[in-house]
Amino acid sequence: MTEFLIKKFVNNYAQTEDAKVRENYGLLSSLTGIACNVLLFAVKLVMGTIAHSISITSDAFNNLSDSASCVVTLLGYKLAAKPADKDHPFGHGRIEYIAALVVSFLILEVGFTFLKDSIGKIRTPEMLNFQIASVIILILSIGVKLWLGLFNKRLGEKINSKVMMAVFADSMGDVITTGATILSLIIFRITGWNIDGVVGIGVALVVMWAGVGIAKDTLEPLIGEAIDPQVYDQIKAFVEKYDGIVGTHDLIVHNYGPGRSMASIHAEVPNDVDIEKSHEIIDRIERDAKQTLGLFLVIHMDPVEMKDENVLKIRKVAEKILRELDPSCSLHDFRIVHGTRQINLVFDMVIPIDYDEERRNELPLLMMERLKQIDNRYECVITVDYEFVAKAEAEE
Repeated sequence: MTEFLIKKFVNNYAQTEDAKVRENYGLLSSLTGIACNVLLFAVKLVMGTIAHSISITSDAFNNLSDSASCVVTLLGYKLAAKPADKDHPFGHGRIEYIAALVVSFLILEVGFTFLKDSIGKIRTPEMLNFQIASVIILILSIGVKLWLGLFNKRLGEKINSKVMMAVFADSMGDVITTGATILSLIIFRITGWNIDGVVGIGVALVVMWAGVGIAKDTLEPLIGEAIDPQVYDQIKAFVEKYDGIVGTHDLIVHNYGPGRSMASIHAEVPNDVDIEKSHEIIDRIERDAKQTLGLFLVIHMDPVEMKDENVLKIRKVAEKILRELDPSCSLHDFRIVHGTRQINLVFDMVIPIDYDEERRNELPLLMMERLKQIDNRYECVITVDYEFVAKAEAEE
């Protein structure tokens, strides 16, 4: 069913990085959600009126309010698809994250309200009224919400959308709360025990926990997060596969919304190659990155020594010392400047960003000390860099 709807209503559905295609996915998700919630509202309103059930009628208007998250999704994708302008040169893609954040707040509001009502039921227990019509309507609601949640999850996975994953969590919250209501009614029917309030507190905490998780996941790209290890490896491998590139470092990726990333990287080229030839290679890589990866890539060219045996020998010694001091660190941009009484070793040292200040200061000093032991003329000029890849996630 999901694949049928995608192929029917989303043109060029495989091009998920395209802003217009993402907008159409968002339109499909939103209108489907609105249709499902309006359907549930109408059925519950009619059944509630016929059965004279306040609980069913109230739940009907709850489904009507659920349409709000679908409207937020619709507006989010519409605004995110707006082209870049003079005030927003990198587009409006981050509005998707803001929309997901709004949905997470709606989920938290539902959980908080359910928690408050559940505490009230414990303090002042109410007699439960088991009606078969109510149970049937609740089961119907679970079926529709479960399908809607899985539908949004599938779409969200296809286009890597935090908004749709938030709507999925919202729908699953409804499934859990409705399922808990049915469980309470059945237990009351069989045993006479009224556990509605206790079950409600547990469900409310689960829903609120999901809301907090979505808010956290959404805030990370808005605030600025470490580079995903797969993206890090992909970009480095893409640049380093070209002839004339001998290494890369200092990769930074800026996220301006799904499919709207900008990156900068330093590419090492042999210092004995004509600079215009190296520049031509750099230009080609930047063009290819846009076409192949959909990435606006800016490359800084770093000439490196490839033939001077003395420089290469001392660099290997320095790399060996650094591995012994800390295998998590590395160095680049190594060069030697000879003075009259000293030999300056100039290089950048890459240190994990999660190291504390004491360790950051200690490592360059230890490096200087070890190199000084080899030749007293060595004077180190070390620039400390940091690697912004999320290594912790890579290990998991």
